[in-house]
Amino acid sequence: MQTRRLPAQQAGYRNIRMMVLLGILFFVAVGQYLAGARATDWRTPLSVALHPVIVDDSAEVKQYISRIGSDHFSDIDDFFSAAARRNNLPQTTPVETYPGRPVDSVPPLPDRVNSAFGAIIWSLKFRFWVTRQDWMSDLGPERIHLFLLYHEAREGVTLPHSVGLEKGHVGFAHLFASGGQTRRNQVVIAHELLHTLGATDKYGHDGMPVHPDGFAEPDRSPLYPQRYAEIMGGRIPVTSTTAEMPGGLKSSRIGTRTACEIRWCDF
Repeated sequence: MQTRRLPAQQAGYRNIRMMVLLGILFFVAVGQYLAGARATDWRTPLSVALHPVIVDDSAEVKQYISRIGSDHFSDIDDFFSAAARRNNLPQTTPVETYPGRPVDSVPPLPDRVNSAFGAIIWSLKFRFWVTRQDWMSDLGPERIHLFLLYHEAREGVTLPHSVGLEKGHVGFAHLFASGGQTRRNQVVIAHELLHTLGATDKYGHDGMPVHPDGFAEPDRSPLYPQRYAEIMGGRIPVTSTTAEMPGGLKSSRIGTRTACEIRWCDF
């Protein structure tokens, strides 16, 4: 004969489950906050692992990835060092990138459906995928892990949108596996890296940088043409209605708003 639970007992069990869940959420939130604070305290260089991922299984892509050496991403380190000097940051080498372990599987990509709930579900799936990669084969001790999704360079092909997540300090970048695209690839990587540190996009729905925060020189007179792209604005404004992609990170800058978002204004 089964014993029937009393309503008070059921309520008690629900309260216990709720307290356990709240406790878990609290520790996750505290852990993410502390990880974020450590990532942007800028007392020591921020270590970033860049993991190549083959998207198009072609000889061109495999050959390109095989040539990635220890200095392949040095332009990114130089970009952040130069920006640190311009912003009077005490740490002269704020970012150190490392070629990470190649990853065999492609991460889950966001759905085209643009909804808050869908974004949350995808974020959880992506972070779980990263965790699985770390379980199966240690990704390394770096604070930030970005996955570089290399595609075959073909005429007229537009790459999907890249993503950087502040929660978890992970992200991915869609890139072309072509020597002629390497410098522009570095711009995309630096952009997504800044997203993982809390920087926001500074361009509108039309892709145009938004004045003033999306301009590298918002007080320039005359305002157009700009000489540089604000890294989170994405493009170099040429006129009020046209903008062009920077050729590389030497044509890009970290603007005042972006610097504050990553806590460079604290110095």
